[in-house]
Amino acid sequence: MPVPCRGVNPLAGPRLAPRVPPLAVDCAIAAVVLVSILLSGALGPASDAFRPTAVNVVLAVTACAALVARRRAPRAVLAVTCALTVAATIHDSGARSVPVVATAVLALFTLAAYTDRPTTWRVGVLTCAGLTAVTMGYGSGPWYAQEHLAVLAWTGLAAACGDAVRSRRAYVAAVEERAVRAERTREEEARRRVAEERMRIARELHDVVAHHIALVNVQAGVAAHVMERRPDQARQALAHVREASRSALDELRATVGLLRQAGDPEAPMEPAPKLADLDHLVEGFTHAGLAVEVVRDESGAGALPATVDLTAYRVIQESLTNVHKHAGAGARAEVRIVRDATGLEVTVEDDGTGEGRTADAVPAGGGHGLMGMRERAAALGGICHAGPRAEGGFRVFVRLPSAGYAAAGREEETA
Repeated sequence: MPVPCRGVNPLAGPRLAPRVPPLAVDCAIAAVVLVSILLSGALGPASDAFRPTAVNVVLAVTACAALVARRRAPRAVLAVTCALTVAATIHDSGARSVPVVATAVLALFTLAAYTDRPTTWRVGVLTCAGLTAVTMGYGSGPWYAQEHLAVLAWTGLAAACGDAVRSRRAYVAAVEERAVRAERTREEEARRRVAEERMRIARELHDVVAHHIALVNVQAGVAAHVMERRPDQARQALAHVREASRSALDELRATVGLLRQAGDPEAPMEPAPKLADLDHLVEGFTHAGLAVEVVRDESGAGALPATVDLTAYRVIQESLTNVHKHAGAGARAEVRIVRDATGLEVTVEDDGTGEGRTADAVPAGGGHGLMGMRERAAALGGICHAGPRAEGGFRVFVRLPSAGYAAAGREEETA
């Protein structure tokens, strides 16, 4: 992924509210169950009232306290709540209902939601049968009374609901995993195709252009050798040079045309910019409200290669654009151009304090940014460094060798 100089991460998304800890949720649920048990007498018929004896209160409080650990130890919590429910049923022998059984129902639901289906079936059947048998043996009325069957219904429903929740959670997790895997596969496929296309275009450029350039070189040497003694042969060689160069340009134009975006002009309407046009570029940013100072120290002799001149201009343009977008209001930028006999150094610094000003940040609008600068500099054998300054702001430094590109071309031709 291209890494621009600075920006805002678009993948961060909106900030969500902090998630409530599961332990706090379990404590709240346990408190609600305890209050419901203690108030069951006021909420239901007198025959179903919870008798607030010391034993009953201790059993209810202990069973509800065990629910706090229901996610971490569902089997242990189910065993404790079932044991306390049996104890409360035996202690209140003859009562029509025992509200403490609600803790066992909730514990069974948790066990079914956080374990596998075979465990849910085995433990669920044992719990339903055991609690129903104890209620039928020690409850009031005949064994087929509706209060006894209600225990069987509630425990069975809890196991079924817990299993449904577990299945739903597993289904959602599987769908999310497949989506992530599919997205990763698409990204990898896209990167692979981009790499293959680059290799194909590079091979085509090399195969097509190298032949014509080699032919131009040979014919130019022949023309120079026979220019004085046999001018007719020299003119013929120069004609071959012109024809080969025209063919090379046509092939190069056709190949590069594959890289053009929809709507791009077929040919540039103006010459490529260079450092001589820097004043016009700075003037545009000044009118946009960005204070820019240019410092030049060009002690090197001779003209820069066109590729180096264009790359330096593009680096300054990209850097000032990033300063204007991300440095914040009132920021100032300084452009230093230092040239010597070996190369050209371009430094762009600003004192902005905009948010998200890191070398690895990705702006919301996308773009090439720092990656584009590095690729341009590396293509000429240069270097590019960018990052926040210790005293604040951002700094981009690029060094381009004056003869690096030409030397690289000569080495490739010799090889």
